[in-house]
Amino acid sequence: MFKVDQDKCLRCGMCTGICSDVFSFDDEGNIKVNNEIINDDNINEAKEAMNSCPVSAISIDQENEE
Repeated sequence: MFKVDQDKCLRCGMCTGICSDVFSFDDEGNIKVNNEIINDDNINEAKEAMNSCPVSAISIDQENEE
């Protein structure tokens, strides 16, 4: 499960540009994560988005990993 540290996030949209299936902006302009839609087709893009974040605001929550 991916999570975004909203305190670190610049809201630059890098992640949404790379993997808009998983990362998007909410009504307040914060990045939200749609973990329910992650599958074999988009997991690599989601990881690329995480690794491309300029402030490393995206991480994988290992405790909630299924």
